[in-house]
Amino acid sequence: MKYLLRSIFFLLLILHIVACDKRPPFSSQDHDTVLAQIKELEDIRLTRTNGDSLKKAWRQLSENPDVRKDTVFFAKVKYNTARLYAMLQQDSAGFFVEQALELIEPTSGNLKYKALIYNGIGNIRSAEAKEREAGYYYNKAAAIVLSDSTAGLSAEAKSAILLSAAQNNLSSFQYNLAEKMNRAALPLSDSLPEGHINRQRVFVQMIQVLNALQKPAKEILPYLQKLEDLHRTFPDKYNISFLYDSKIQYFETTKQQDSLLHYQLLKIEIDESSGDIKESTVLMNNLFVNYCNVAAIYVLFKKPVQAAQYIVKAKQLRTQFPKLIFPHNEILFQKSLAALYRLQGKKEEAITVLNNIVQLQKNVYHSENTQAIAEMNALYQLQAKDQSIRTLNESIKINKLQLQQNRLWLAISSLGLILLIIILFFLYYSFRQRRLSQEKEKVLLQQQLLRTQMEPHFIFNTLAAVQSFVRLDKKESAIKYLNRFSRLLRSNLELSRENLVPLNEEIETLENYLTLQQMRFEDAFTYRIIQPDEQDLSAIMLPPMLIQPYVENALLHGIDLETCKGNIDIHFQLDGDILLVDILDSGKSEPNIQETPHRSLSGTISHERMQLLGRKASIKITKNPEGGTLVKLQIPVTS
Repeated sequence: MKYLLRSIFFLLLILHIVACDKRPPFSSQDHDTVLAQIKELEDIRLTRTNGDSLKKAWRQLSENPDVRKDTVFFAKVKYNTARLYAMLQQDSAGFFVEQALELIEPTSGNLKYKALIYNGIGNIRSAEAKEREAGYYYNKAAAIVLSDSTAGLSAEAKSAILLSAAQNNLSSFQYNLAEKMNRAALPLSDSLPEGHINRQRVFVQMIQVLNALQKPAKEILPYLQKLEDLHRTFPDKYNISFLYDSKIQYFETTKQQDSLLHYQLLKIEIDESSGDIKESTVLMNNLFVNYCNVAAIYVLFKKPVQAAQYIVKAKQLRTQFPKLIFPHNEILFQKSLAALYRLQGKKEEAITVLNNIVQLQKNVYHSENTQAIAEMNALYQLQAKDQSIRTLNESIKINKLQLQQNRLWLAISSLGLILLIIILFFLYYSFRQRRLSQEKEKVLLQQQLLRTQMEPHFIFNTLAAVQSFVRLDKKESAIKYLNRFSRLLRSNLELSRENLVPLNEEIETLENYLTLQQMRFEDAFTYRIIQPDEQDLSAIMLPPMLIQPYVENALLHGIDLETCKGNIDIHFQLDGDILLVDILDSGKSEPNIQETPHRSLSGTISHERMQLLGRKASIKITKNPEGGTLVKLQIPVTS
């Protein structure tokens, strides 16, 4: 039964392996090697001198066959290559990050790299002025960060993703969503290293969002104070311009025009001294807007001369970079100019400027509407693509489940068939064992029956000897003989209850028998028993009274008892599980005398008993060249 249970357990284990068969695309050793190579390259910081070597290393890793076998590894390599090109400000960044997106999108899990790649695509789309597409990817990345804190992203990466999404939502007028993501980024700022830009950025954006939501100044003030503390603690690590921007927004909320003008002028001073504005369209537009805002404040203060000075500065930038001014900033300039004309009493010029503003607003609306339609169409296509990918993933999951189900049914069918074979084999084995047991019992019964048949024969010979002593009036010999016979009979009775007896007891019984026979024939023969050396005779088990009949035959039919020169040698030797017994008699001294034919009943019974012991048992009788007969017995024994 235990073999059947082991087989069932083994088959269940096979069933589990078949049902859960998920083999890696390559060996675990190669997997760990590639993973270590990616990690090692990711940890290398870009410097002014190692850019080319890093590009080469990532390119070589991209060509690695083991990397190409694994979709996730290939996507990681493509993303890191895109990130490197972006840091080097090279156009190929978009190409590689889109490849990474195509690889990673259909996979399940891999949230860390999905978030990083979504954020990278958002940065590319934002640089292409496709804010709605950028927002779509920014928000997908932020959703992973918000929903799964165990994605494996660092605090730096999480804060960058959340703040990018918040900034995009702010520019897209999704103020509540922007506030949610900014607040999620706030706890992460404390774990960022000193001087990290996001420690400042989170406060600046929080102030912008609250200002856009028209929150009261008391809600904005704590973040402004934290921003001031940050600049006070690390004066050389952060751009003071962002602090002035935040103060400007705060004082706009509190309507403190003097403080507002003060920080606007400080901001202009920083922007004018920050370098060549030709290198940055954003810097140039910021300076342009600051000129317009200061002009508007001076108009409120009814100081047309000062206002006109900043309008002139704005016009100079506008003339110098006519194609770089953003449309909304142009409208702001026109509004400041119209307000100045009203203050100066130039009503007709003011009306003309206002008419220009209306036309500009129409153009901007039309342009933005067209761009919005194009972006919404692209966004719709992206969503349709994502839906298609999700549908495809669901189909793949269904197919996998069906495949696993088919494997399961196949395994169950195979298991049922194998179990049926095992049960049939077990039944056959049980039947065979039962039959062998029955045959063994039959043999034992036959042995006992034959042994029972031998006992009357032995008793008959003994009684004949006693009768001879009594007839010859040898009372003492008869008593001594009966005493020895009673001990031998008791020994035989004890042994007859056992199927197997120790060899030492069997030899002791033989000695008792030969002693009796010596008394019967008045020492007409001698005997010698040679036992195995260095053997524990009590551990060697054999059927009882199996050797005695052959000794009896050797005594009665093999030696001359009348000359008193007869001898019997009995030699025992153990060969593995076979007991070798040699019985040698001295032979008749007068071979010409014919013996009376005698049917040896004990010999016949002993032959039958030997045959019942199996193939290993054998009897061989040969004539000794020096005289006498040699009987060689091979008896299977157990130990």
